[in-house]
Amino acid sequence: MRLVRLALAWCAAPVVLAAQQRPDTSAWNAAPTMQLVDQAIARRSAQLADTGLTDYTARAHGYLTFLAQVGEGFPDPPRVMKTDELMVEVYWRAPDRSKQRIIGRRDTLLLPTDIEYHRDHLAIIQNNFPAVIRLGDGDEVRDVPHPLSLAGRAAYDFAIADSMTMRTNDRDIDVVMVQVRPRDDRLPRAVGAVYIDRATATVVRMAFSFTRAALKDKYLEDVSVVLENGLVDGRFWLPYRQEIEIRRAGSWFDFPTRGIIRGRWEICCVKTNVGLAPAVTAGPEIVAGALPAELRAFPFAGAILEQLPADVTLATDDDVRAVQEAARELVRAEALARVRATNASARSVSDLVRVNRVEGLAFGAGVRRALGAGLLASARVRYGSANRHTAGAFALSWRRADGVRIALRALDDLADAGEVAEASGVRNSLAAQEFGADYTDPYRERSLAITAELAPSDGWRWSVRAERRQESAVTVHATPSTGRYEPTIAAARLQAWRFGVEANHAALHVGPASFAARAALSGERARIDDGLRLGDAGWLGRGVLAVEGAVKLRSGSLVSRTLAAGLFGRFAPPAQRLVRLGGPVTGPGFDYHQFAGRAGLSQRLEWQQSVPFVPLRLGRFGRVPSRITFAPFAMGLWTDFPGAAAHGWRGALGLGVLTLFDQLRFDVARGTRGGRWTFGIDVSQGLWPIL
Repeated sequence: MRLVRLALAWCAAPVVLAAQQRPDTSAWNAAPTMQLVDQAIARRSAQLADTGLTDYTARAHGYLTFLAQVGEGFPDPPRVMKTDELMVEVYWRAPDRSKQRIIGRRDTLLLPTDIEYHRDHLAIIQNNFPAVIRLGDGDEVRDVPHPLSLAGRAAYDFAIADSMTMRTNDRDIDVVMVQVRPRDDRLPRAVGAVYIDRATATVVRMAFSFTRAALKDKYLEDVSVVLENGLVDGRFWLPYRQEIEIRRAGSWFDFPTRGIIRGRWEICCVKTNVGLAPAVTAGPEIVAGALPAELRAFPFAGAILEQLPADVTLATDDDVRAVQEAARELVRAEALARVRATNASARSVSDLVRVNRVEGLAFGAGVRRALGAGLLASARVRYGSANRHTAGAFALSWRRADGVRIALRALDDLADAGEVAEASGVRNSLAAQEFGADYTDPYRERSLAITAELAPSDGWRWSVRAERRQESAVTVHATPSTGRYEPTIAAARLQAWRFGVEANHAALHVGPASFAARAALSGERARIDDGLRLGDAGWLGRGVLAVEGAVKLRSGSLVSRTLAAGLFGRFAPPAQRLVRLGGPVTGPGFDYHQFAGRAGLSQRLEWQQSVPFVPLRLGRFGRVPSRITFAPFAMGLWTDFPGAAAHGWRGALGLGVLTLFDQLRFDVARGTRGGRWTFGIDVSQGLWPIL
């Protein structure tokens, strides 16, 4: 048997492709295009009966992975929560009888979840879908006519976009890419492309998404499918590789959340015309071929996470991204967009309730309203019981389907001096209330800002911002249960025009290493207000670079965290503009923001290695893995504050312990040159944005 794979990049070793000189068929529904489409429809209607294929068997090896993303615009790559590995026996008989038996299944749980997959996600798609497409047992996609069906002939427009030749050892195969778009994108329809073997009018590949009307769950963002066929015995195009991605978005108040199901299947060991008895394909199409314990005993190779395809943890892999972008180009963005109405709004738990030394116990709420045409209005308010002050913000934004966003915001609230947060919001509120340990340096900000954001498909997120600001100091009003609060910083009273640009990338990959990077550059022209008059204006610039990287090795992971920031310009920086370091993130072993100056650098190296531990059960959310992670670390810290004792280098050594799916962390550290022993407990930094 000889099998030729049509790879996505069309670059498999035994195959050479050449672009064809083709007639002008780029117009939608051109006569040559429709002739090819009619041939393909007739071919599918015949159910392969005239090809000599009566039946076949195969094995499908697949991974079903559930991932999660959080945050506005989903800036960070998705995190794997659960992965299932499956082995399935595949049987098919003409004209359209299919049977699939699950003979092996194992899973690993990385974060608590009780997700259950629809039955049809546990097996492959046969015959490139039937005449009416369904997914998720009809709960996700339903009532979509197949583009190459009799109903699809009238429901879609078609256009030849490209033509290529697959050159094998003994023949050339002319493959035509036909774009497909719905004639009415308000109806349940597919959007994408089909690749057709010109000689036989057989489907070689399908790649498509769906219109909004086709998605039956209102929280679904999109569903994307890629089906690749391989040429078996030089005659039959049969399933070879399949991908499916289902993205479901929601929000906890105003904090966006996204769940992603990714299926990856490879089909091998195809045997044709073996003489299957009718009884083999009787009954339900997808069944478990053994008891759960027997399925788990199947001899899969290696550890499940080691075998997981590398692209699974990306925000969206190249295949699926291409499908989604093509779909948005072919129809109106509104047809693929998820409609949202008025709902309660909160960016995090701390927007609802928080404690700090200025406001004491503060309560907040908010609301947002979709106005249509990509416009969104939101407002939030918060009241501090200690300072008896009301803070709030109003924003009006416009977003386009390709990631372009423009926002106008008015704000009167507390701002926080420093480069990064040193603790999660919930942890800080608890420590502030009970022990007087407030890891914020607040000052008051009133501002009017306009921001433009761009999120191209290369993973970078760019933003440009211009704003008018008024700032002033605030004072301590609250009292903790024990201990006392430190004074707030002596923030200068000022008025400023500020302009800035920022770039973020959450998933840079270089060989076995992965990185997240953020770079920001801003400049402002400010006047200090001493209460009598405005002082002379001056320019002040600021640059920040933050890079976090990890290299996975056989016995563990090496993690590096770098933060560098500096001020430039002749304008004497006010207290709220100084680079501030010190605390669990930028300076373990030292007090919170113990160092402040015109420039600073924090460098941390950490070795993370998991070891056996006692497993714990969380009921329906699964079992905590029987391992914990030890993370010894070393860090160096440098500040430029000439003439002060804080000037120069310092260092620290420490040990972290991560447990409960590595989401709870305990730290102990000792700093040098003015450092001390510090102890801390907090949740994983990946959860901080929602807390």
